[in-house]
Amino acid sequence: MWRRAREVAEGVSLPEPFDAEEFVASLAAGRGRPIELMPVSAPEGAPCGLLMSTERADYILYPTNTTALHRRHILLHEVGHLVCGHTGADIGADGVAIDAAAGRQLMPNLSPELVRRVLGRTTYTEVQEREAELVASLLAQRVVRPEEPREPALDVPEGVQRFDSLFGGRSRRRAP
Repeated sequence: MWRRAREVAEGVSLPEPFDAEEFVASLAAGRGRPIELMPVSAPEGAPCGLLMSTERADYILYPTNTTALHRRHILLHEVGHLVCGHTGADIGADGVAIDAAAGRQLMPNLSPELVRRVLGRTTYTEVQEREAELVASLLAQRVVRPEEPREPALDVPEGVQRFDSLFGGRSRRRAP
C-alpha cells in the first residue's frame, strides 16, 4: 500500500504556494472532469468530508466549521479517493456512513433523487480509506514542505537524522 500511495501522491501536481481552488481546477483539467468544492456546515455526527461522483462531476463536500488545516486534510483525503480510482460514495473522511436525511442536510441544493442515487452506491473499503488517508498525508507533507534537496544539519545527532528520514523531518537528505 505504501508503494502505491507514494506513486499516486508523487504523480499529483501541487501549486506552490498551495491554493485549494487552483489545485482542484488543475486536477479537474487533468482528469477531463469537473470537480466542485462544496463548503457545508456539517451537523453533529455527519462525516467531516464527503466525495460524491455523478455522471456530470465529482463533488467534494468539506466542513466550514473546522480549522483551515483540517479542511485542507479533508480535501486531500477526498482527492486521494479520486486519484486512487476508488468508487465508493457514501463514506466520509472519518469513515462514517451517512443516511439520506444527513445527505439532504449536507446537500440541500441537490435533488433528493440524486442524493439517494449517490448514497445508494457501495461504501469504501477499509483498505481504500487507509490508502486515501495515506495519499492525503503524503500530499500534505509536500504542501507544508515542498520538495527540494536539503543537506542534513551538521549539528543534528545521527539518531535524530535517521528518525527525521523516516518521518519527513527537515534534516532529511532527499534524492534528486
